[in-house]
Amino acid sequence: MTFTLPGFDLARFVRATLAEDLGEGLPGGGRDVTSESVIPADARFSGVMDSRDAIVVAGLPLAEAFFRELDPDCTIESLVHDGDQVAPGTDLMRIEGRARALLTAERSALNTVQHLSGIATLTHAYVTAMRGPGGNPACTLLDTRKTIPGLRALEKYATRQGGAQNHRMGLWDAAMIKDNHVAVAGSVEEAVRRARAAGVDRIICEVDELAQIEPALAAGAHHLLLDNMAPDMLAEAVRMVAGRVPTEASGGVNLQTIAAKAASGVDYISVGRLTQSAPAADIGLDFKPL
Repeated sequence: MTFTLPGFDLARFVRATLAEDLGEGLPGGGRDVTSESVIPADARFSGVMDSRDAIVVAGLPLAEAFFRELDPDCTIESLVHDGDQVAPGTDLMRIEGRARALLTAERSALNTVQHLSGIATLTHAYVTAMRGPGGNPACTLLDTRKTIPGLRALEKYATRQGGAQNHRMGLWDAAMIKDNHVAVAGSVEEAVRRARAAGVDRIICEVDELAQIEPALAAGAHHLLLDNMAPDMLAEAVRMVAGRVPTEASGGVNLQTIAAKAASGVDYISVGRLTQSAPAADIGLDFKPL
């Protein structure tokens, strides 16, 4: 199963994660002492990874990479695909191979699939709530940069599996002018003007007052982030912008408020908790000897 993401080195991620679990470089480290002492070297296992809850799946190709790193000859059958919505009790993957290797890779594989599937599942819940009764089916859910250091590419991959689009990948692919930038520059208009003068191709400007909208647009902002506005204020902001640039609602968004914010007419809603605080999916892996 091929898995590639721009800027993400799968082989390095797998090696580093396994090295952490094995304690490579630490006194007495570099081994799975439990498997080595309990499991015969020639023992073989077969196992099934399954979901105990209704989830959106994400991360199965990474789980496969962990198992193949330690047992290149293992047999793996993925029974579903990333992005699939599955019911409780659904089998996700079948694995057969060397027992010691599979047990050593088990936790790293499960941690990754549980975390990414948790993000995809929460994202899907937000998309469903946003487009539900009273919502706005044309509105698009965005993630943020509120990711665990080192896991951004994977976490943003997981939000895509749940139905969101990626916002900025980092500090490099767009300017996002926020209140602290404005405080130093002196005004929204001056901050945007400086970004335009620097030749920045995409300028997102945060505004938390209606009075900031026209100055930001006049200076050349390409996208307005409407921060911490109630639905009625968002609707007024959308009316003032009148389609000149995309509008995005951010702040105070949860499963209970997202539909009303979407109904204001904004083009996007960004939610930090998709990656910041998604609970892990309940996924298990049970082996039996062959």
